[in-house]
Amino acid sequence: MKKNDKTNVMRVLDSKKISYEFYTYEADPSLSGEEIATILGEDTSRVFKTLVTEGKSKQNYVFVIPVNKELDLKKAAKAAGEKSINMIKQKDLLGLTGYVHGGCSPIGMKKNFPTFIHESASGFDKIFVSAGKVGYQIQIGINDLSNICKIKMADLTTD
Repeated sequence: MKKNDKTNVMRVLDSKKISYEFYTYEADPSLSGEEIATILGEDTSRVFKTLVTEGKSKQNYVFVIPVNKELDLKKAAKAAGEKSINMIKQKDLLGLTGYVHGGCSPIGMKKNFPTFIHESASGFDKIFVSAGKVGYQIQIGINDLSNICKIKMADLTTD
């Protein structure tokens, strides 16, 4: 990989000497997370999506959940200690995080937002998350991800 092909996520991980495996696929923002897991040849429970929200307090939060699950806004609010949580508008994502829809990663956002990961991640040594660009994924150790993003585990999805 050429140096200029690296995403901000990879540069952050490289600077902190955190190991990861990089995967790429044909960039198509219309692909679902489940389709991406299939392309990677992975179980959908090991491939995670990154969702950005805003609490009633106007504080932003990041939730990382398996691609085959839906965020339960009530559980998310409870985890964050908020009365309510709403998804941010897609048009606000780039300005807030530095990432576009389909390429949002919990690593290397413009600001360090409180970040929560679904408790199922603790069942894996490594998981997949976006590498910060559509068509790019990384596989990273859950402990490494937890350390770099200061993630809190919680039950976050609908049943």
